[in-house]
Amino acid sequence: MRLSVVDLGLVAPGGDEKQALADSVRFAAHVERLGFHRIWFAEHHANAMGASHHPELLIAAVGARTSRIRVGSGAVLMNHYSPFKVAEMFKQLEAMFPGRVDLGMGRATAGPVIDLALQRDRENPAHADHLQQVAETVLWLHGGFPDDHPFAGPRLMASVPEVPQTWLLGSSPGGSDLAAGLGIGYTFAGFINPQSAAPALRAYRERFRPRGFGLSGPRAILGVNVTVAETEHEAERLVGSAKAYYARLRRGRFDTLVPSADEAARELTPSERDEPTSIAAGRWPRFIAGDPDQVRATLERMAAESGADEIMIQNMIAEPADRHRSHELLATAFGLRTAGP
Repeated sequence: MRLSVVDLGLVAPGGDEKQALADSVRFAAHVERLGFHRIWFAEHHANAMGASHHPELLIAAVGARTSRIRVGSGAVLMNHYSPFKVAEMFKQLEAMFPGRVDLGMGRATAGPVIDLALQRDRENPAHADHLQQVAETVLWLHGGFPDDHPFAGPRLMASVPEVPQTWLLGSSPGGSDLAAGLGIGYTFAGFINPQSAAPALRAYRERFRPRGFGLSGPRAILGVNVTVAETEHEAERLVGSAKAYYARLRRGRFDTLVPSADEAARELTPSERDEPTSIAAGRWPRFIAGDPDQVRATLERMAAESGADEIMIQNMIAEPADRHRSHELLATAFGLRTAGP
């Protein structure tokens, strides 16, 4: 089973966004050496927690410093952008790093202020049609507009035959129908909506129809939040940072960093601290934590229940050294091939 990573540009306790971006570039080289298949970068605007605001910039920086790992977006928020702009941007990235670029597309609000700030026309802000945005982007990339369409003429970088892989990212079952109908890859954010993940991924596989956009059959990724340490106890301590971050959001602290594990231990209530980190009574957890054998068993069960071809790891381990070590332990548990020193 393939393992991949989505990176948030996490700002370490006591650090800043400049350090976080440098950490992201180093982290990408690290997971490439460990044998992870791809690394995607998030899009979060005006968010103190992470420095990955525009994934295209990190894709370019990391693509230039790596040689094998696929690089992509997890995700470009299509409700804010022109499909032509997104398609042309990722076609150029594909030209720079042939055979290695993924365009992951999604949608999300950044809050009313930032949503408005991202609009060109503030007096008449657009209400994006998600299906149209995604479909139009795919058609630009593949030159798929019908002859009588106004966009049928121009071709994006016609001298470059390579096309980035296209993926739809979602956290609700509805997205599976869109990805299946367009015949593109589908990624489900199980760390947001764990109980809907397996049904959505199974539905995508059942309904997938090839459309000539690069896939002859379904390709499904399950995104999960994973923390691995040498012991179960240490993993539970480290995953407290993620639990405490979301607890802060529930309490209205939206402009907050991810706390250190020690801060988290002081903040969490007993019920928050004891939230399950493995499958319990058939219910998937939001956060997976444990020693390498425990985590591998959980991920293998999730892949079997959902039919996922690949697992994409997200986490909020506060300290970069602990985050690097978590991925080392996971790579070893799954027998990934380490490339080079």
